[in-house]
Amino acid sequence: MGGGAEAGQGGEVGAQGYETGLDAMEIVDGVRKKRFLWGVALAWTPWIPILIGLGDALIGISRQKATGIGVVTGGLTELFVVWGIGAILIGQVVAIVLLFRAFSPGHWVRSLFSVLSIRLSGFMLLLLGLFFWLSWFQVHHNF
Repeated sequence: MGGGAEAGQGGEVGAQGYETGLDAMEIVDGVRKKRFLWGVALAWTPWIPILIGLGDALIGISRQKATGIGVVTGGLTELFVVWGIGAILIGQVVAIVLLFRAFSPGHWVRSLFSVLSIRLSGFMLLLLGLFFWLSWFQVHHNF
């Protein structure tokens, strides 16, 4: 029954311990990279149908020569119904969480893009809140 240094359990850190540490760091970096990629995908994906929907709404407004907040609200309502308000809300919150967890020292480009994507997701949540507020305000206050 050997113990300690005879059994290879001493306090020394050899080349194998150093390699194991690097492997663990690579695994952690891979997990952070995966979180970053999923966060970016969730943050940017809703903007594709929103831009298409806004373009369609603006073309419809110009064709009908319509004005007023009702036209804008109608266009936004159609847009959010098609895409799904719940999907946007859940996706943006998950994107923000994943992007916050993806921050890592030494990857300044990834961190910069994470900050940009977090702000974009926050803006999307602000637009969603504004949509809810305008919808409630228009229903409860008839002029």
